[in-house]
Amino acid sequence: MYNDYNTQNNGSSYDNSYQGTKYCSHCGASIAESAVICSHCGCQVDPIYAEPIHINPPPPIYVNYNYGYRKNKWIAFLLCFFLGEFGIHKFYEGRILMGVVYLLTGGLLGIGWLVDCIALLFKPNPYFV
Repeated sequence: MYNDYNTQNNGSSYDNSYQGTKYCSHCGASIAESAVICSHCGCQVDPIYAEPIHINPPPPIYVNYNYGYRKNKWIAFLLCFFLGEFGIHKFYEGRILMGVVYLLTGGLLGIGWLVDCIALLFKPNPYFV
């Protein structure tokens, strides 16, 4: 009888018909190994594992800490436009060294004065230095 069983499975001593099966712990029926619920009695055989829920964290809150001194854009622009070659707008911003450089070089030969006038127009009001 043992030889009949082996020849029935192409000479191998391992039975392929039971591969990938398990038994229900409630009714004892043979079910697929990946089954979670028995197809015969309807009982749950293995725990149901759900995919982990990925909750996106809330976006970061950017707090605008305005460090420095608050300066009015239009006062700085008027000082730059009329007295920019002397660096008065730099003194107003509290940049004493740059004010002295502007005073000694005539607003960096007029180029620094022009750049500062244009840059001040694009700054927010008030801006912080």
